[in-house]
Amino acid sequence: MRALALPRRDWVLVAAGSGLLLLAYPPFHLVLPSFVCLVPAVLLIVDGEGDPRPLRRHLVQGFWFGLLSNGLVLYWMVVALWHFTPLSALGYLATIVILALWSTALFALTGWVRRQTGIGLLAVFPVLWTAIEWAIGHQGDIRFPWLGLGTSLTRFPVLVQMADVGGARGVTFVLALANTALALAWLARRERARAVRLVGGVLAGLALAAGYGAVRMRTLALRPIGRIAVIQPNVGFDEKWRADPDSLLSELLRLSRDVIRETEPKLAVWPEAAIPGYFLSHPHWEDLIRAHAAEARVPLVVGGLDARPAPSGGWDYFNAAFVYDAEGRPAPEPPYHKNYLVPIVERVPFLNPRWFGNLRWFGGAAPGEPGPVYVLPLGRFGILICYESAFEDLSRRYRRLGADFIVNITNDAWYGRTSASYQHPAHLVMRAIETRAGVARAANDGVSEFVDPLGREHRRTRKEVQTTEASEVYTTDVRTVYVALGDWVGWLTLVGTLALMGSAWWRKK
Repeated sequence: MRALALPRRDWVLVAAGSGLLLLAYPPFHLVLPSFVCLVPAVLLIVDGEGDPRPLRRHLVQGFWFGLLSNGLVLYWMVVALWHFTPLSALGYLATIVILALWSTALFALTGWVRRQTGIGLLAVFPVLWTAIEWAIGHQGDIRFPWLGLGTSLTRFPVLVQMADVGGARGVTFVLALANTALALAWLARRERARAVRLVGGVLAGLALAAGYGAVRMRTLALRPIGRIAVIQPNVGFDEKWRADPDSLLSELLRLSRDVIRETEPKLAVWPEAAIPGYFLSHPHWEDLIRAHAAEARVPLVVGGLDARPAPSGGWDYFNAAFVYDAEGRPAPEPPYHKNYLVPIVERVPFLNPRWFGNLRWFGGAAPGEPGPVYVLPLGRFGILICYESAFEDLSRRYRRLGADFIVNITNDAWYGRTSASYQHPAHLVMRAIETRAGVARAANDGVSEFVDPLGREHRRTRKEVQTTEASEVYTTDVRTVYVALGDWVGWLTLVGTLALMGSAWWRKK
């Protein structure tokens, strides 16, 4: 372990940065830590530059910073995955180690570029931090874009209205820039003029962001499209798969009838995997659901499992959403099959999912195709299932195809009483602002809510409560810069990273 040893001051900074990141994210979701959580990371890099072996020091600093910070924020993975296998601790450990390796690369690259080029940290660190965040969300079957730094500000939507231009990645870059400037101001505290300029720049940037947000929130015209009801049955993880499935369906139908009778919505939404089985095995289930939609004269979105014959024989199964119109007929568009699957639980990375088809909860699901936009009298919408809300490209694609709003269905019962139930819906605030489209979220257990195009959350439910909610959903006629251009900030930081590395290599030669 000597190779991973650090001086005491480094350990203090690693602990401070990890603790501040924890406070920045839900459930604490404090505003100040978002602006200072990376200050310890910048100070670590500066301290490492004075080491006789700076590369080794930066590698170790980055590893421990990434391991501890992600270990604290993602502790819930052990609890969540325990339902599937006692080996969940290994899955959790593998996840935080992979993320720690990205942090290791960040520290090492920052130090190397600095040593070779002399370019200031204010230009290097924010670019590399944002590029690493982009890479984590694009690493193939183990992509995990959970809680980018920009998402830490979603409790304060006035500060993240800029996401309609630069997306969540743009907010991340601005926060990384502010953190770096404050760290440099601390280092230059004896040079009063320079420190004042750096802090003044951060305050001016904050004022600009808040000013832009206030103007957008005051002037953006919201258009109501109709009331939507969401059903939260609050069925425990074990109960769902051990109880009589017919009784669970009966309870869902009762809740749905009650909220439709009381609120007269234009659409009712059931959560992810609301139906604990396949329609192929229980054909009367779909008959009951279709009869309910026709009787209530209200369209339904129903989460369930779907199975289709595989081209090479056998069956592929999907985490799916089924849409029925007010006549009880299936929508002309096909059921939506979840596109981005949770690693290990829904899909074993890099392997053929059909190899695991006989294992009930171990990576046997097949990935679906990009979803259609469904058309109902109240408007056009796309569907996100569970953690697909963390992937910005899906909601952007729906908006480009003409969707007025987004439906998110999820089953957060397996998170237990951990912070994941509060971290999960935070992504939807960004998706709403990026696209300026409203969101209706139905959770089996967790947080069901509505998010308007300004990122404001409404009718938010509590955990472990059986309830229903209904609210007007809004949209806008705005086509945002982000919808038009996509994650241009992420791509620019990637190009910037390559340019910095190329410059450092050229100087070395």
